[in-house]
Amino acid sequence: MAAKYNEIQELLRSRADLHARLNLMPYDGTPEIKERGDGKYLYVRKRIAGKQSSTYVGRYTEELYNLLLRNAREAREIRKQLRSIEKQLAAAGYSEDELSADVVNNIAFARANMKMNIYDQAVLEGVATSFPQTEEIIENGKVSGMTAADVQKILNLKHAWEFILDRDVVSSRSDYYMLSHIARLVNEGFFDDGGRIRGVPVTIGGSSYVPPLPNEHDVKNRIQEIAEDNDEPINIAVRLCLYCMKTQIFLDGNKRAAVIFANHYLIAHGGGFLVIPEKEVPEFKRLLVRYYEGEDTAVIGTFMKERCWKTMET
Repeated sequence: MAAKYNEIQELLRSRADLHARLNLMPYDGTPEIKERGDGKYLYVRKRIAGKQSSTYVGRYTEELYNLLLRNAREAREIRKQLRSIEKQLAAAGYSEDELSADVVNNIAFARANMKMNIYDQAVLEGVATSFPQTEEIIENGKVSGMTAADVQKILNLKHAWEFILDRDVVSSRSDYYMLSHIARLVNEGFFDDGGRIRGVPVTIGGSSYVPPLPNEHDVKNRIQEIAEDNDEPINIAVRLCLYCMKTQIFLDGNKRAAVIFANHYLIAHGGGFLVIPEKEVPEFKRLLVRYYEGEDTAVIGTFMKERCWKTMET
């Protein structure tokens, strides 16, 4: 029974990841060229609700046309994989569970604030960006005046947020495997397997704390213990976030993965979302170092609940 549950969870994660990739495509449809006067223009044609629609893209260039062709091929392949996953889920006996109204509203709330949340996370990571630049990257995938690495980090954050806001993923457990998949997404393009538990020592800038090498069995058990504790969702989300940061489970991207993982748990329980706002970053970093060096979680936990937690009522 456990094997089938794990198989279904992995299929759901894969399905959500494919949906996120599809949503991130700038153009979705079959490219077509239209001539008007002396000019040639590119459109993408797509059938929506049984009707053909045509969306203008831009003036014809070979580069843009080839991009549209690549997008169309990739979209077809993704949809093929999605159909295969749907068949596998049906064969495994999976049926869709209805999410509660609170969770559905929480997903919409998080989506409405996603651009600002990504910007705040980028600032926490030291990415040299402004909100307009972050917005441009999220909407168009590129921007001038920023390094390729910083742009990639923002795109990865977008991918990871899209992933956890998928209905299938929201209904999945907040466990070690979920965290590992999130870490792989935020580290994409920087490491071949950014979701693998680290096997080398690391140090933390500005702190004397040296995190020991993590043991996979211990990490799995500790995450499960925290997630299954009988406590308020916000308290559990904060503890998950801080534990993952301090343990430094992965080679890089631990703060990014920890925040998004905590939000997966919190959103799944209709508890709002948790992100360190730009203006609170200096104080958060100061408290985080103190927490790393032995201060009780209550101090930084209180700060996070008072300054970093947003609900639909606030």
